[in-house]
Amino acid sequence: MAEWLYEAGIGEERAILVEGGAIVAARVCWGEPIRAGAVVEARLASKPASVQRGLAVLADGSEVLVDALPRGANEGDRIRLRIVRPALAEQGRTKRAQGRVAEDAALRPAPSLREELAAGDVPLREVRVADPEFMAQGWDELVEQALGGEVWFAGGSLTITPTPAMTLIDIDGHGPVATLALAAVPAVAAALRRLDLGGSVGIDFPTLAGRRDRQAVDAALGEALARWRGERTAMNGFGFVQLVSRLERPSLVGRYARRSAAGARILLRHAERVAEPGALELTAHPAVRRAVRPEWEAELARRTGRAIRWREDPRLAPTAGFAQAVAP
Repeated sequence: MAEWLYEAGIGEERAILVEGGAIVAARVCWGEPIRAGAVVEARLASKPASVQRGLAVLADGSEVLVDALPRGANEGDRIRLRIVRPALAEQGRTKRAQGRVAEDAALRPAPSLREELAAGDVPLREVRVADPEFMAQGWDELVEQALGGEVWFAGGSLTITPTPAMTLIDIDGHGPVATLALAAVPAVAAALRRLDLGGSVGIDFPTLAGRRDRQAVDAALGEALARWRGERTAMNGFGFVQLVSRLERPSLVGRYARRSAAGARILLRHAERVAEPGALELTAHPAVRRAVRPEWEAELARRTGRAIRWREDPRLAPTAGFAQAVAP
């Protein structure tokens, strides 16, 4: 029976959907206030003439792209918005959040990850960070896949790369290309759920010269994605397939591409799991130390009942920090 396991981490909510003794889906939330589901007040800052799309500004100065504006909307109007997609951090820029006018909706914060999952029809069970269940189900392997963007399968591998336009999945391996393409299909379908990939996803299969081979991969992909909600193209002559689904949050690959922010949360999780007695010494890259907010450090001290010490090491990769118990 499928079950969501949920951890309320420091700076990060995380959940894994476990079915048949394996992680089949995962979700991570970093607690940004402007997330899908929030209903907020805003000021319409820009609206080109004869266009039902504009730019709104929230009280904190953040900007939201707004679709389907009422015809009578004017610049300077106060409007109420439902956020449908948060801002997305990308290399060199940040995509603005997206929202829709929701004048009759009550103001409300975005639901927490726990609230979202509890509202579904799959059972949800909360576990402590110190409990072994996430580890036993393969959480560390999943995080490694998200950090490296690489997923191995029999005969080949997927390389998953977030770009401003779409998430790209490149398939590489050995053996006959038709066999490799078919072997990659279940790995692609599994990665979509495990790494929470949404929006526009491009899959670069090996080039298949034969039409029958391309049709066989299309049929296998259709079967593998039977429960996936979205649209897809047929494979073109160059082996490319595009998937399009609703994008409501960053994927795990997108999250963990922000190395210092990800490293801070990974380090805090490791620190909370230290079992030996003594003070907690956190060793990390200086950028990771800066990414740990004072309130997160205070929460770690509260949860563990320990004094917290830091040792900065610029030679460490941002996600290679570690925690250990030391003499008080």
